Amino acid sequence: MEDVICLDHVTKKFKVYFDKAPNLKDKVLFWKRNRHETRTVLDDVSFSIKKGQAVGLIGKNGCGKSTTLKLLTKIIYPSAGSVVVKGKVSALIELGAGFHPDMSGRENIYTNAAIFGLTRAEIDERLQTIIDFSELGEYIDNPVRTYSSGMYMRLAFSVAINVDAEILLVDEILAVGDMAFQAKCFNKLREIKRKGTTIVIVSHALPAIEQLCERSIWIDDGKIRMEGTPRDVHPVYMEYMAKKDLITEEKEPASEASAADDSREEEAKEAAEPVIEPAEEQKKRWGSGEARMAQVRVVDRDGTERYHFSPEEPFTIHIDYTAGEVLTDAVVGLAIYRSDQTYVYGTNTLIDSSAPVVLNQKGSIDLIIDCLPVTNGDYTIDLALHKPDGFNYDFWREICTLRIRDSRETPGVIHLPHRWGIS
Repeated sequence: MEDVICLDHVTKKFKVYFDKAPNLKDKVLFWKRNRHETRTVLDDVSFSIKKGQAVGLIGKNGCGKSTTLKLLTKIIYPSAGSVVVKGKVSALIELGAGFHPDMSGRENIYTNAAIFGLTRAEIDERLQTIIDFSELGEYIDNPVRTYSSGMYMRLAFSVAINVDAEILLVDEILAVGDMAFQAKCFNKLREIKRKGTTIVIVSHALPAIEQLCERSIWIDDGKIRMEGTPRDVHPVYMEYMAKKDLITEEKEPASEASAADDSREEEAKEAAEPVIEPAEEQKKRWGSGEARMAQVRVVDRDGTERYHFSPEEPFTIHIDYTAGEVLTDAVVGLAIYRSDQTYVYGTNTLIDSSAPVVLNQKGSIDLIIDCLPVTNGDYTIDLALHKPDGFNYDFWREICTLRIRDSRETPGVIHLPHRWGIS
């Protein structure tokens, strides 16, 4: 597959003014107001994305993720290096950007879709689909200035996914709106991906990236710190961020810190630098600890704990958990990987039910799986308790291994029930 996005040694710098003069007269009379500093937001960044890939950009706030998306849309241009984008681009970067507040939702659909390159006839053809997806039928003729931020998001997302773009750029759009609409948007993104659209997502919702994207690119202070599969990158990123948070919490006021304290702080910062290790040696569990999986067992239909099954056998994953307090906004997620790290399947309660899960201070969760129709091999299970925005209470990677065995050695990935008819 050809590369449709390519950043080659891209650097982006901005001038930040301390007190910028508002007009020419003030610039002359109060020239000191033009004092500024130059900040480097992206520093020699290079990566490429192939047609049909879904890639997640992760990193702390202010690291340069959104600037990268704006470079891809040509809203801004690099200070150095080159950005090449091949194909029609649809972008959701700033909520409601391009909407006129005094125009109705319907009028803004026509205006926004026209900006994306659709003709009047094409918009007419898709208008009802856009309105239906946004769920704004009774409000579609109201001025958008009367919309809530969630309604803005629904309308913007609905237009962007119905313009048949070859490349879709999304910046934290899934963090807005109710849980049902978040699940609906996520499922729509998966559908768009299956059609071959290239997707680039900026998000702090790591579980969403893990289920949608083949690659994660971790940007830290304007540089690419690590890239690879989400399964390899995210544990290192989470461990690094946990150490950074610990340093912030333990940091003393500068006026009280001694030279010895400064030295210890520098040592702590060095210790926080991530060590890029082979995947099998990375940390396998992380989270805030507000809820934790105390015990996980896999049982057969008789309730007997075991980890060997045929492709047709049902089994249940039983999770005992504890929580510091009742959590009303939890999501329970699962991912299954083959021993060669091939992603086999993933889901969560938000996708399946569009509703939050309530976790009491102590309880259990059962995930009943009718069968795992895969070919012979070993399959590891990841489990997570997290918020809808991806904040992990408890993520446990490779919590257990299932051995799937069948008397027939079938090639491929899935075990497809079948029969022959010959005459």
